[in-house]
Amino acid sequence: MRQLPMRVVVAKPGLDGHDRGAKVVARALRDAGVEVIYTGLHQTPAQIVATAIQEDADGIGLSVLSGAHMTAFTEVMKLIQLEEATNIIVFGGGIIPDDDAANLLEGGVAALFTPGTSMATVVDWVTNHVGGRRTGRVLAQPVPHSAQAAPAGPFQRSR
Repeated sequence: MRQLPMRVVVAKPGLDGHDRGAKVVARALRDAGVEVIYTGLHQTPAQIVATAIQEDADGIGLSVLSGAHMTAFTEVMKLIQLEEATNIIVFGGGIIPDDDAANLLEGGVAALFTPGTSMATVVDWVTNHVGGRRTGRVLAQPVPHSAQAAPAGPFQRSR
């Protein structure tokens, strides 16, 4: 069986126009050997989930800086359930208050990263928690393990 690279959709839902963070994450994941599909700005949750299913993605990373994180993440999780695509791991980041983060994690979001989280931490989390969950996918190239990488946090759903 041919090994396929891990595939992640990086998306900016809603009217949020701040895309620098999403692009930085997308590039860091790509440089680590992850196949990245960047959807661009102003995507609806339905478009994001449809893209992930069409692209046979292993994960969806949402970047939300507009304050609409509860709506965006909740709707994506609901659509994943409706489409029976629960094998797709949802994670993301943005400015998310602690109480909201706890509710999102309880609702099935796998991890949330807040401003200041290092790219090494995000890449390490994605490569260790998203990859390999579907059809034996692997990284396209080895990821150099950084001894300096901090644990994923502070928000992570326990498995």
